[in-house]
Amino acid sequence: MTSKQRAKLRGMANTLSPIFQIGKEGISENFIKQISDALEARELIKITVLETSGDTAKEFCKCFAEKVGAEPVQVIGNKIVLYKKSKNNPKIEL
Repeated sequence: MTSKQRAKLRGMANTLSPIFQIGKEGISENFIKQISDALEARELIKITVLETSGDTAKEFCKCFAEKVGAEPVQVIGNKIVLYKKSKNNPKIEL
């Protein structure tokens, strides 16, 4: 992904509310599946990492990107933004 494409996605993500929170229980296979499904439906999602999670947002972002095949768009503080182009019905044109 180019920096221009990433900048466009960051701008779009500014208005998004986080749809997932990662807490002290961390992540499970079910949680990964939910994130994958959300990316397929929305293409761009924001996730909040709570302080009780034990890992940093950057570590979780890398983990999610690898497991669901998504592009990390942004990690700021405790927020993660991921993008994955939908195979069935693309919504975001880059």
